[in-house]
Amino acid sequence: MANNANPRIVVGVDGSPASEQALRWAVDYARMAGGSVTAIAAWEYPAFYGWAGLSVPPAEGFNPEELAGRTLSATVAKVVGDGPEVRITEAVLPGNAAQALLEAAAGAALVVVGSRGLGGFSGALLGSVSRHLTEHAPCPVVVVRDGQVPGRAAG
Repeated sequence: MANNANPRIVVGVDGSPASEQALRWAVDYARMAGGSVTAIAAWEYPAFYGWAGLSVPPAEGFNPEELAGRTLSATVAKVVGDGPEVRITEAVLPGNAAQALLEAAAGAALVVVGSRGLGGFSGALLGSVSRHLTEHAPCPVVVVRDGQVPGRAAG
């Protein structure tokens, strides 16, 4: 059950402009609601790794978990700077983004995602992650559309 006195806001971050806007929205909302933000980045090995007939290992030094962590930290620093007004926890989780965010949403007051992340098709209204979350999340979901004015959470 979500704690209404100090709501935890979960936000998906993949380094895309839409996820930056979602993080801005989540931080602004958490500030107004007296809550905290859990910024989530998910990682998994590329789909072609391990396919039958393909024995191409990941490039030497390729570490998707480390890359996701660096992307998450860089995005948080870019969006909120060194002294955020709310408590922000960063978490890098294995698996696909939709599943990682669903698991992180347990007990959260709200999940916030961009309408399309790095894998989005330019004409799609919702990306696969945002659509999956709106259908399956255990709490309310906010989908921040591309081009939404940054820092303007509805109150």
